[in-house]
Amino acid sequence: MHSVCINVMMELLRASTRHPPISEEAQHVIADTRADPEKGVVTRERREMVRAVLDGLSEKDRQILRAVYLEEAEKSEICGRFQVDRDYLRVLVHRAKNRFREAFDKGGHAQV
Repeated sequence: MHSVCINVMMELLRASTRHPPISEEAQHVIADTRADPEKGVVTRERREMVRAVLDGLSEKDRQILRAVYLEEAEKSEICGRFQVDRDYLRVLVHRAKNRFREAFDKGGHAQV
């Protein structure tokens, strides 16, 4: 019984030294949550790549993709704008996305 208690006590001591407690000063330090400067550059580069690919698409494809993804307009509003029903709008969006993907891949941006 005595040796079991000693082993438990030793394990507790080892556990407390394995992960030292955080100092009182460090507990009040708040992590820096500002955006990483590298992230801003990458985001800007991606935005420029997307704009370049969009500029290479037909006007109709560009308008459809902008309305659906950038403006996030209602489907009924987009259908009215292009004078199509919802089923055909789905086909137009699918085709525009495929053309965008092909142009993006052709431009060497596949890794993004």
